Amino acid sequence: MNTIENLKKYNQTRILKLLENASAQNAKTLLTDLKKLNFDEFFETYNESQKEIKIDESKIKELPYLVKRELNPQMNKLFFDLGMEVLSSGEYAVVTMAGGQGTRLGHSGPKGTYSLDIGGSQKFLFEVLKENLEETNKKVGKTIPWYIMTSPENNELTQIFFENHNYFNYPKEDIIFFKQNHLPLIDTEGQILIDKDYHVKKASDGSGSAYNSLKNDGCLEDMEKRGIKWIFIGGVDNILLKQTDPVLLGMAIYKNSQIASKTILKSYPDEKVGLFCSYDKHPRVIEYSEMPREIAYELTNDNELKYKEAHIMCNLYTLDALKFLSEQKLPYHIAFKKNSYLDESGKEIIPFKPNSYKLESFIFDGFPYFDDIALLRGDREENFAPIKNKEGKDSPATAKVLYKNYHTKR
Repeated sequence: MNTIENLKKYNQTRILKLLENASAQNAKTLLTDLKKLNFDEFFETYNESQKEIKIDESKIKELPYLVKRELNPQMNKLFFDLGMEVLSSGEYAVVTMAGGQGTRLGHSGPKGTYSLDIGGSQKFLFEVLKENLEETNKKVGKTIPWYIMTSPENNELTQIFFENHNYFNYPKEDIIFFKQNHLPLIDTEGQILIDKDYHVKKASDGSGSAYNSLKNDGCLEDMEKRGIKWIFIGGVDNILLKQTDPVLLGMAIYKNSQIASKTILKSYPDEKVGLFCSYDKHPRVIEYSEMPREIAYELTNDNELKYKEAHIMCNLYTLDALKFLSEQKLPYHIAFKKNSYLDESGKEIIPFKPNSYKLESFIFDGFPYFDDIALLRGDREENFAPIKNKEGKDSPATAKVLYKNYHTKR
């Protein structure tokens, strides 16, 4: 089936009329772009994402977890020593998800290139994470390979940024960039958006694409060649992220778990965080928007929240687990966003409110493929200082205070 037939099959009337009204060159550009799109696969994914997510409350149970500060000295030392053994052997790697832009922060570049004044000096988010890795490198006498997931939108700028800053003196050969996948944006009428340059308008397809992208760009193969056995995956925007916690690693090894995660205690029932639970006898994170209200507010006999282990993008995997997940097709969720597009006459329309869907897979949607997960709760003030918003909650201002308080106590 050719491109025009696919456009008719999926009722892409706006694009068909746009092609009729476009110049020969613009039409050629658009058709070339459209030929790269697997229409059947995309619309199958889109239709699946439109289905209502139904949570069966009877299948939700608590997951076991350990609290780091409540570990007895013997257990803490056991976990620590097991973790340090792996770190010291060079069998550990870190992946940073950095495919986003700093738009919500008022920053025009990749989010990891955003800088803020912490510790008495101006530091980039990438630089903060690099310093965290270097601290461990000095302790173990090894250089931890650092894999950085970019997006088609910011890949080139991210790599130029690292080159211009001499890779922050981290060994260049141990920083590996790879790109996450991206998918077309589609409006509420089912019409694929076209950008002002006559290309299909696309956006990165969420944290869950890390698994497949690691495989497609040869990173899993590179890890195997380096002898890597454990991989940490975290985000770029948490300046208190513990990327090399030997206690978390040691606990996963001790429990013989293929996946593990650091959690923090949920503050209040309506906090916008995903929550760990057992669902149908498998580990799962249920997003706050999908969690039944009765479950979110459910209390224990001690008058505490029953489901309170929050996911903070602090995840650990064996290499075998990542290989397995790279072969799976995770479900997609829809995010309602505001995006400009070309109308059928070629005029750019800039909406004032959300008008289109972005399809996203979530990294934690890989957890249900396993029978268990090792969870270690850390203190919020030591592990979670996210930078999501320009002002207010989870902003540079709040993160700086948390960062300063933590390093003052160390």
